[in-house]
Parts: sequence; structure tokens; C-alpha cells
Amino acid sequence: MFMKKIRRFFSFTLVCVLAGLLIFFGKNFVLAEGESENLEVICVLEEIDESCNLISHEECQALLEKCKDYYEQESAAIEEDITETKTKERSYSNQVYLLRRKISQLNNEIYESNLIIKDIGIQVEDTEVSIEKTSSKIEETKKSLVEVLRVIYQEDQESLLEILLSEEKFSDFFNDLMSLEALSNQNKKLLQEIKTLKTYLGEQKEDLNIERLDLEKVVKVQTFQQEQSSVLKQDQEYLLRLTQAEYQEHLEEKEKIEAVATEIRARLFSLAGDTKAPTFGEAISVANLVTSQISVRTAFLLAIISQESAMGRNVGQCYVTNKVTGAGIYKDGSPLSRLMQSKQDLPIFLSMVGDAFSQIPVSCWIPQCAVRWNGTLYFCGASVNSVGDIICAKSGYVPFGFGGAMGPAQFIPRTWSLYVDKVKAYTGNNSPDPWNIRDAFTASALLLFDKGASSQAYWDEYNAASRYYGGSNSYARQVMGRAECIQSFIDNGVMSSDCQDLIF
Repeated sequence: MFMKKIRRFFSFTLVCVLAGLLIFFGKNFVLAEGESENLEVICVLEEIDESCNLISHEECQALLEKCKDYYEQESAAIEEDITETKTKERSYSNQVYLLRRKISQLNNEIYESNLIIKDIGIQVEDTEVSIEKTSSKIEETKKSLVEVLRVIYQEDQESLLEILLSEEKFSDFFNDLMSLEALSNQNKKLLQEIKTLKTYLGEQKEDLNIERLDLEKVVKVQTFQQEQSSVLKQDQEYLLRLTQAEYQEHLEEKEKIEAVATEIRARLFSLAGDTKAPTFGEAISVANLVTSQISVRTAFLLAIISQESAMGRNVGQCYVTNKVTGAGIYKDGSPLSRLMQSKQDLPIFLSMVGDAFSQIPVSCWIPQCAVRWNGTLYFCGASVNSVGDIICAKSGYVPFGFGGAMGPAQFIPRTWSLYVDKVKAYTGNNSPDPWNIRDAFTASALLLFDKGASSQAYWDEYNAASRYYGGSNSYARQVMGRAECIQSFIDNGVMSSDCQDLIF
């Protein structure tokens, strides 16, 4: 008996344990099967920053790619909503327009009908006056006829002898008698005509009254239709306002999503490495991000970058080879004695790139010589011989300027050092890099802002561009031409072949 109880106890315990395990693993299995990434939460910039601080460079880049795709899909979905909402808005606008036309038409018809009713009223009044006049004429004719009949009656009462004695001539008797008979017949005929006229006028008045009543009914119907159309128009205008509000909400939502997507794309550029040149669309995204922080026009900033480095595709064709003099070589290996300024720029450059200095491309020296006369510089062309020495085209002239500009914005090292802390503050990058697309665009925008381009007025931008290149008006004109092309593309989404040749 005891053993049976023991077996029952262990059996019960085993069943409970198995049930618990099934519940535990079943729950976890369901969670594993049903679990999915909530990208709406994961792809918040603050969450991305926190995640990227805990994971590797490659994992951070993969996360950014995933979030970029997510926001692009969200943007596309909102664009569909915007298109649908815009279609609804056009439909409501058309209905409101048609209802306005209908109300206007009904107003015109009501006005016209009221004019006709007024005219009929005047005709009725004229007819009533005519009837009154005709009735008076009938009464006068009746009186005349009564008078004639009375005379005839009196004549009938006289004897033949009295008639003969009262008339000078017997023929006068017959003449009077015939005249009275003719007058009687004429009055009867006139009376009949007047009665006929009165009957006609009475019928005309009745017809006019009927016509007026019919028109008044039409006006009532038209007025009702007008009121109904006005109510319907108000409903459609209300729906139109709701649709327009919905449209604006979609636009605002799309702008927010695109701003985050732009930030994510910019961070991807930062992770992609120093040598990657952005596409034109990517360059616009980064420039939009930068100019949302720094008050410089996007097209103008891109025009500077285009002028300086062809949107980052040409960041230099020379390399420093001498850590003391700043001499170097061209891309093809030809020597160049004058590349980077040895006292002010070279030390900063070496501190930035270290032992890799000979592998970092920088801008070449522009072959030109100069001489100063009465405080004014005069320039001439120059050439470089086979050992890298400078040959000025005119005697008395000496080599002028240096190369050594770095990255897409083509900052020389000493200028870059002035903006490192500012770039760090705007980008959050603790190690700003002139070859990094985001850092370079930010530094360029800050320099342009300091040169007076923040107003975005034409001549302010022109002067800022000139100062960017040491006071060159030719450079400024080229930049403003590029800016016009880029602004046209931003506004219209298309670019002429001439502009493409200029920009790319």
C-alpha cells in the first residue's frame, strides 16, 4: 500500500515537471516564432547611437543599412498616402468648383425668373387698368344705347298723326327713324366689341397670373436647389479642409522621416571610409543635413564642393614625400619641389596622418609665379622641370602659393585646424577627418558662413566664394554658375546636359 502511494507521488511529480517544461519551452518557442524586430523603436537615432556604442563597426553599419531601408520604405508608403490624399483633394476641389458653378447658375436663373415675374406683374397691372377702362367704356356705351332706346321707345309711343304734325316734312320722320335705328345698331356692335375686348383682357390677366404662379413655383424649386447645393458645397469644403490637413500631416511626417534617413545615410558615409566619394543624391542628402544645422544654402555648398573636388571624386593628385621641405610627387611619379608649405601646414598634416603621409592624396601646386610691384601682385605662368624645380615664365618672378589641400572641401591643414573643434561640435565625431564626407561638408559650410554666405543673397554668396579661394572673382563666377544648376535640380528634379557637364 505504501509503495503504491510512493509510485503515485512520483508519477504526479513527474507529470507536473513535464507539464512545467512543456509550458516553459512552449512559451519560449511561441516568443521565438512570433518575435520580430520593432524597427520603429530600434531605428530612433538615440537608440542607434546607444546600440552602436555596444556593437562592432560592421554591426553598426549593418544596423544603419537596415534602418536606412526601413525609413526609405516608410517614406515610400507615405508618398503613396500623399498621392492618394492629393487625388482626394483634387476630387473635392472639383466638386466644390462644380457646386459653386451650379449655385451661381441657380442664382442667375432665380434672378432672371424674378425679373420675369416682376414684368408679368407689371403686365397684369396694365391689363387691369385696360379692363377698368374697357369696363368704363362699356358703361358709357350702355348709357348711350339706353338713351337711344328711350328715344326710339318715345317715338314708338307717338301716333302717326302726331308724328306728321310734329315734322315739317314727312321725309324727316323717316330720316330720324332710320338714324336712330342705325345708331342703335352701331352701339350694339360697339358694345359687343367692347365686351369681347373685356373678355379677352380678363383671359389674358388670368393667363398672366397663372404664368406668374408657375414661375413663382419654379423660383421656389430653384431656391431649394440653391440651398441644398450650398449645404453640399459646405460639406465638400469641410472634407476638402480635412483632406488638406491630412495632406499637410503626411508631408510633415515625410519630412521628419526623410530627415532621419538623411542623418542615417550621412552616418553610413562616415562608416564607409575616407576614400568613398558620394553619389550626387548622397551628396545632396549630406548637404541638406549640414545646412539644416548651419545657415548656408544647400546648392551653394554643393557648388563649392563641386568646384573644389568634383563632389569628392578628385581630392588630390599629388603626394607629400619629404617630411622636412614639403616636397612631393605627382600621381604619375614626377617630382614636385613645391607642394605643401613646410612651416605652417606640413607639421599639422603630419600630426594628422602620421607615417601614412606619403599615401594620402592632396592637391597639387598650381604652376604660377608672381612679382609684387607697388603693393600689387602680378602673375605669370610656370613649369616644373624633370627634377621638380620651378621655372617661371618671366624673369624676376618667383613661385607663388602651395598645394596640399585635403579632402572634398580642399582645406589646407592650417585652415582645417581652425575648424576642428567646431566640426566636432556639429557632427559629434570626436576625431574629425577632412576626408570624411560629413566632416568636410560641415567644415566647408562653417567657413562659408564665416565668410558671409549665411544671408543666402547672391552677392553675399559670390563674395564668400571669392574669399574661399583667396579673393578670386573667376572662381566665384564658376561657383555661382554651378549653384544655379544644382538649385534647378533641387527645385525641379532635372538637370540640363550643360549643367551635367559642368557639375560632373
